[in-house]
Amino acid sequence: MPKELPYSPGFGNEHLSEAVPGALPTGRNSPQRAPMGLYAEQLSGTAFTEPRHVNRRTWLYRIRPSAAHPPFRRIGNGRMRSAPFQDLEPDPNRLRWGPQPLPDSPTDFVEGLTTIGGNGDVMRRQGIGIHCYAANRSMDDRVFSSADGELLIVPEQGALLLRTELGLLDVEPGHIAIVPRGMRMRVELRQDTARGYVCENYGPPLRLPELGTIGANGLASPRDFLAPVAAYEDRDGEPVEVINKFGGNLWAATYDHSPLDVVAWHGTHVPYVYDLRRFNVLGTISHDHPDPSIFTVLTAPDVDFAVFAPRWLVGEDTFRPPYFHRNVMSEFMGLIEGAYDAKASGEGGFVPGGASLHNMMSAHGPDRTTFEAASAAELRPQKIDDGLAFMFETRWPVVPTAYAMGAAHLQPGYDDVWSGLERLFRP
Repeated sequence: MPKELPYSPGFGNEHLSEAVPGALPTGRNSPQRAPMGLYAEQLSGTAFTEPRHVNRRTWLYRIRPSAAHPPFRRIGNGRMRSAPFQDLEPDPNRLRWGPQPLPDSPTDFVEGLTTIGGNGDVMRRQGIGIHCYAANRSMDDRVFSSADGELLIVPEQGALLLRTELGLLDVEPGHIAIVPRGMRMRVELRQDTARGYVCENYGPPLRLPELGTIGANGLASPRDFLAPVAAYEDRDGEPVEVINKFGGNLWAATYDHSPLDVVAWHGTHVPYVYDLRRFNVLGTISHDHPDPSIFTVLTAPDVDFAVFAPRWLVGEDTFRPPYFHRNVMSEFMGLIEGAYDAKASGEGGFVPGGASLHNMMSAHGPDRTTFEAASAAELRPQKIDDGLAFMFETRWPVVPTAYAMGAAHLQPGYDDVWSGLERLFRP
């Protein structure tokens, strides 16, 4: 495997790439005969009539057309679920989990997907699904795609190599990968085990947020998002299981060739990798803690993805951790490394690989230990450089799955972290 993969930078760009010189036609998308005997095929990620700035589509020039496959058959979903989530009633309680246990038996990325919860309706292309994954083997001779939504993959342990139809992405902890709706991929492990989080966005694709009064620069830079360059598999006569998530269920067909056979392509419906440490954090240089929206990396109508990256805290006469709050939004948080400045770490706390869910209007904020320490801290410039946390923030309540509510790593007594917040009022 290459140590450094070649990439094409720029979020939302019209990228183009060819693994063999001359494989990409010029002047037209679908010539009468595509170069080198390839098949021309369009993959659409949005409606044809969407405005140009949000339209997503890619032209593929492949060894065999995607239409050349046998029928799909239903297979088991494992611990993966999709919206609408109706196993349980929506729960207003604050919830926290320890890390997803690593598997004891051979388990690849798809087999290791476990749904925590979500909202909306996958058939109406609204809402999100929130999953964790834990794996100890690569997807040998298997390929996966979701017709239900794009996948935002957040590794916490173990680097991944994503072999997509458009090329290769190397995704290590601290990076994220965005795999568009319908894009096929094989997930290979770079280490013995891998664990992380996935947000499946059923609605319109994630995009960079508007900057408004921030100006032209700041937050995530488009040039730091890296798209793959063309790299194809020419495999005939070898069985490949192609798994398609469709309508909330898994379907599979056994091909006699690899569907990762795109020799050249151009378009905007492409996967990306992004290094979260490149996020340009903005914050106060006077007083008060900014709203977490200032940490938004990517946004869509149903979900925002925010990162709490290394940063300086300099606010004067300011309680510097996130304040106590109740939001109309629902917040699912995960920790990639280190500690989060509003939650105590350590055994039974918020640790890498763990997660918390604060549904809409549930009161939360710093735990008692954090509140007491921050209220008494000397307010000198402080660098937070030992933690990397993130949040899936969604406009609708998140309904947890029955598995998530019965999991052994669900932490009982999470409410206790706010116990002991004494009455301090002295009129």
